[in-house]
Amino acid sequence: MDPISPLEQALHAARALVLADLAAGKVAAADVVSMVEDSVVQRRWWVEQWPQGAEFVAGLVAQDVQDALLESYGRWPLCPVCPSGDPHALDVEPELGPDPHWVCHQAGVKVAAVGALGATGGAASS
Repeated sequence: MDPISPLEQALHAARALVLADLAAGKVAAADVVSMVEDSVVQRRWWVEQWPQGAEFVAGLVAQDVQDALLESYGRWPLCPVCPSGDPHALDVEPELGPDPHWVCHQAGVKVAAVGALGATGGAASS
């Protein structure tokens, strides 16, 4: 059996982290999982062109899925730290960097690492 390349490890990890966040928000339907797979395919090409970017893939896949969900479902993941006002989505930071986190810019706080939304919620909403 051939060992899994660092590229494939990064892609599999990104997929697992984003799927965990989607499952935490109860939005991991088949069509949404397909969005994750589409992003992984696109990011595979990207990271093949720039191997040093492998550590950025999880944040990029999270952003890709967030953008795709906005078009078809609404904002995701919703901010769990701002109880009043209009519902708003969390953002991934850094936009291009290692150790991506979901952050609320309105409250100015890190909410969770990508893949660790867990108990914070994160359902999609228009």
